[in-house]
Amino acid sequence: MNYKLVIFTLTASILASAITDDSSQSLGAKLISSFSPKLFDSFFPKHPVVDSNVNVQFVSTLQSNNNQNNGGSLPTTVVMQPPLQQETPPSPMQYPPRLPFPQWLTDFTGLKEWPGLDPPYIPLDFINFNRIVDLPQHQQAQCFSQVLRSPQACSFDCFNCVEFDDVYTCPQLSQTFDDGPSPHTLKLLDSFDKTNTKTTLFTLGVNIIRFPDVYKESMKRGHIMGSHTWSHKFLPQLTNQEIIAQIEWSIWAMNATGNHLPKWFRPPYGGIDNRIRSILRQFGMQATLWDFDTFDWKMLDHSNNRKEADIFKDVENFQKLKQGKGLILEHDAIQRTVDVGIEIFEKIVGPKQLTVPQCVGGIDYIKSFK
Repeated sequence: MNYKLVIFTLTASILASAITDDSSQSLGAKLISSFSPKLFDSFFPKHPVVDSNVNVQFVSTLQSNNNQNNGGSLPTTVVMQPPLQQETPPSPMQYPPRLPFPQWLTDFTGLKEWPGLDPPYIPLDFINFNRIVDLPQHQQAQCFSQVLRSPQACSFDCFNCVEFDDVYTCPQLSQTFDDGPSPHTLKLLDSFDKTNTKTTLFTLGVNIIRFPDVYKESMKRGHIMGSHTWSHKFLPQLTNQEIIAQIEWSIWAMNATGNHLPKWFRPPYGGIDNRIRSILRQFGMQATLWDFDTFDWKMLDHSNNRKEADIFKDVENFQKLKQGKGLILEHDAIQRTVDVGIEIFEKIVGPKQLTVPQCVGGIDYIKSFK
């Protein structure tokens, strides 16, 4: 029996119990509704979509300032809905896996090689399906269900709703990067390392096993490694078992490569609601979202006509709007987006940045193995 797998199971189950146990309530709609989910105005340059049919509170820095001049009441019928996210990372399947499949994972799963884009569900004894919030599956941008419109669902991809334990901003404007590791990641980190600045990388399992040396080097340099699922699926459209598979295989790839268990998780396309959160919490992990999206991936689609200059201008505007606070979403899987990230770092945001755990005073990893 492998010690890393045993500790993973025990650690996750203990952390999940600490997060979810309550003397009178299980983790579900009742417990979550005791907190106040909020919808906020994440900065979506040039793509605002206003929905005036949702009767929920909308938290906004600018509107809160306006409210102070109007008796302090909060608006109740305005929601900023993010645009349909179309970015897809480059296909990792063009590269063969370079990370050997560990024996401890064979012993646990019965498999002998890393899976493809649709990993098999492997039951875990600490996952309690009765604690998973009952919400309908939905496709991307299909946000018309009355259930999804409710605070009980708290859908970020539909209505920018965040829950009490979501990380979505930072007291110091900081960059984060998705979809690596890639052949371009270390070029990005070389720039950060010149000033000993650390960043947070949300990695895909399918890329970790193809570029394990990049992952290890990123970790060695002190950057924080988070999970971005196994293969970049839009989680709200998946079944509970499929969501678990995306998370567990991502964790196993990170454990097999970096000898650690991730704490911070970013859902692809921002696809998360309280069903997914109730699964994620049982792994002891926290959702990490953002309040500024660079839409750097749109540069790869000529129909969007988005250029580097547009991104730089939007970052500068956001920096002024939020007075040097916020969490920026970028990507490190493509050379062009990496070059943009370097430019943002060196000429706009600068080295006074925080990692995600530093933003909230949290731990780097659930567990690290020596």
